[in-house]
Amino acid sequence: MIFDHALADAIARGLVLSALGLGWILLLVRIVGLRSFSKMTNFDFVMTVAMGSLLAGAAQTGRWVDLVQTLTAMAALFAIQFSVAHIRQRSDRLDAALQNAPVLLMRDGEILHAALRRTRVTESDLMAKLREANALQMSSVRAVVLETTGDVSVLHGDNVDQTLLRGVERDRR
Repeated sequence: MIFDHALADAIARGLVLSALGLGWILLLVRIVGLRSFSKMTNFDFVMTVAMGSLLAGAAQTGRWVDLVQTLTAMAALFAIQFSVAHIRQRSDRLDAALQNAPVLLMRDGEILHAALRRTRVTESDLMAKLREANALQMSSVRAVVLETTGDVSVLHGDNVDQTLLRGVERDRR
């Protein structure tokens, strides 16, 4: 206990433990790098969610040993993410095994309904993403890609460099 009064102790403990947990995460990000909380892959997204959960747990822990275990788990997740990213850079096979391919949902103004069904994206969700991207005409949309993170990229204009679509899963008609 930090204070004898239960409410004061709970408030102080929450403040101290939250600051310790957040400081620990910031230190780990400085060591591992900014990519730690990027949304480049589904693995990165899971890492971000797990870190938030662990931080919440650290802020609520009742014993110092539990805090140490939580901080160790955070460090382990950063180490695993760093290692997996390092290995993925060197092995296309492992990269393919760990990572979903982005999927083409629309091409040259045409909605690819089979891809929508396969990815469980509704046409109304697709329309919302087109509006967010300021697409003014369906015919000007060159490609819509469901990225590995779940984000939707809309490429519109006169034409699209095919290099931008490298690695994107095409419709299997």
